[in-house]
Amino acid sequence: MNINQLIFRNLKKNLKNYYLYVFALIFSVALYFAFVTMQYDPAMDEAKSGIKGAAGVRAASVLLVAIVSVFLLYANNLFIKRRSKEIGLFQLIGMTKNRIFRILSAENLIIYFGSLAIGIAVGFSVSKLITMAFFKVTGIEAVANLYFSPQALVQTLIVFSAIYLLIMLMNYLFIRRQSILSLFHVTSRTEEKVKKISIWEILMGILGLGLIVTGYYVSSKLFDGDFNSITRLYMAMLFILGSVIVGTYFFYKGSVRFVANLIRKNKGGYLNINEVLSLSSIMFRMKSNAMLLTIITTVSALAIALLSLTYISYYSAEKTAETMSPDDFSLIDQEAAESFGENLAEHSIAYQKTEIEVLTADIDISEITDANLEEFNTDGGNMTVPVISDTDVEGMNLTENETLFTGYNDALQKMINLDGEGNVTIHGKNEEILQRYAGLSKEKVISNYFTVGGLPTAVVDRTTYEQLKQDLNPEVQQEASTYIGITLKDENQVEEANDIFQSMEISEEFGNYSLYQSTLNQKQNMGLIMFIVGFLGLTFLVTSGCILYFKQMGESEEEKPSYTILRKLGFTRKDLEKGIHGKQVFNFGIPLIVGLLHSYFAVQSGWFFFGNELWTPMLIVMGLYTALYSIFGFLSFLYYKKIIHESL
Repeated sequence: MNINQLIFRNLKKNLKNYYLYVFALIFSVALYFAFVTMQYDPAMDEAKSGIKGAAGVRAASVLLVAIVSVFLLYANNLFIKRRSKEIGLFQLIGMTKNRIFRILSAENLIIYFGSLAIGIAVGFSVSKLITMAFFKVTGIEAVANLYFSPQALVQTLIVFSAIYLLIMLMNYLFIRRQSILSLFHVTSRTEEKVKKISIWEILMGILGLGLIVTGYYVSSKLFDGDFNSITRLYMAMLFILGSVIVGTYFFYKGSVRFVANLIRKNKGGYLNINEVLSLSSIMFRMKSNAMLLTIITTVSALAIALLSLTYISYYSAEKTAETMSPDDFSLIDQEAAESFGENLAEHSIAYQKTEIEVLTADIDISEITDANLEEFNTDGGNMTVPVISDTDVEGMNLTENETLFTGYNDALQKMINLDGEGNVTIHGKNEEILQRYAGLSKEKVISNYFTVGGLPTAVVDRTTYEQLKQDLNPEVQQEASTYIGITLKDENQVEEANDIFQSMEISEEFGNYSLYQSTLNQKQNMGLIMFIVGFLGLTFLVTSGCILYFKQMGESEEEKPSYTILRKLGFTRKDLEKGIHGKQVFNFGIPLIVGLLHSYFAVQSGWFFFGNELWTPMLIVMGLYTALYSIFGFLSFLYYKKIIHESL
């Protein structure tokens, strides 16, 4: 057999075994090429005026290269070690290391650049679809066309050629460093199998579970007032991050073996075939994969958490916009409001106008909160907030000595808890007005112009309002003192009214807001982030799923003789397949469940900074991630079935 025949024989064999690697490579190239094409697509020029679309896509393409590079280098490392015996046999029959390297390089060249060519073709064919999805998610009204970019082609070829050279360098160093004898033992060295659990592993297992639970507990208390200063908050965040990551590593290094060992001891050593193939195998293999599983779990949790938070913000776009403009249009200037009203009337758009006089005052809230107010830029416990009369709020009637806060921000409420009881003191220029705190209301009454920073609005009785008006402190007053809200009687005319508002110069002045435009801007900004995080998360999902699948391929080949023995002992093929099914549930289920738990506690600790709806967006993201991740577990099960059939 000449060298060309040897190359093509090995190529056929590797393609048969590593088809998922080829798929992942094609997928990565296609996604990267489509992303880079978007950078140079003229249609993206229309996005630049509203959001930094091209800049965001450029940043995503860099991160995409990092993810794909790590995956390809790691996958190649797995493959070269699996072929160590084959490389050793080549040396035994007289091949030099340089010749073996050339054979491997030729195989990789064909597989790699063949996949690269297919990936570029697929990326080009789906680039229009991805651009359309981008415009849909961000709400940009632009036309997506099928566009081929020579710059994107050159950039893709340069990037993936550089990765190929790194792979070849890794292969060369591996072959040069290994002796013939070591090549026949490299697989057994890389897959550590410990037959007896040690005291250190037991302690590590308990510590791992303890660190994770502690991290979860602290994250649940992060904004409950227990950490009532910015410094303590940052320290708590660092503690949570370190505790969870180290705990996850210890969990895979010792906790899984520790728990599995407890189950095995509880059964007195009498395990059924399902437990032999799943529980026992996990005990002896998860420790050696601890670092890999920790990285996969941590990055998976990060991807799920970021996507959940961005989707929460996207999902809550309208509610968030209402914090800026409680009415369809909010203005602060009478002349501008009259001009806008005249334009609406000319287009036969009926509307209702609301005017609220707004004062500003310092209010001492130290008695109704236990937060460290000095950390939140308050002056001696004083909070500068807008003050309005209860007669301007429908359905509200306060007594002369009551003050109620309304329109508060969820994030601020978590950090400055205003659920206490007591008195507040309103400071005028010369006098102080003592008031009983009447509680909180979420209703937003005036625009964000008057309530910068998410601070609430103080509502007082009309008599108290007039008293404060006579004793105003001019140093804290806003430039504008009247809120003007315009609400359309026919919501179907909102878009037309918004076009009129945007065509007027008043739309560019601070304090004049359109609820429709604010919602659109929120969806554009968060839609861009969600789009980028989603595709990066999908890339990591595919690459990490492939890595776990490749690990299972290696384990199945090693365990092949065991299946033959178990079959001779009388176990049926169905028994073996049932045991393998349990093993895949452990192999893929444990990292998935731990990653989902990490992401849940990360999201629930600070989701209120991003929107007002938690469960629906988070469950949708987690459900999709779980469904896609489970595909790799199913493919791994099918591969094991194939190995079982071959062994019998």
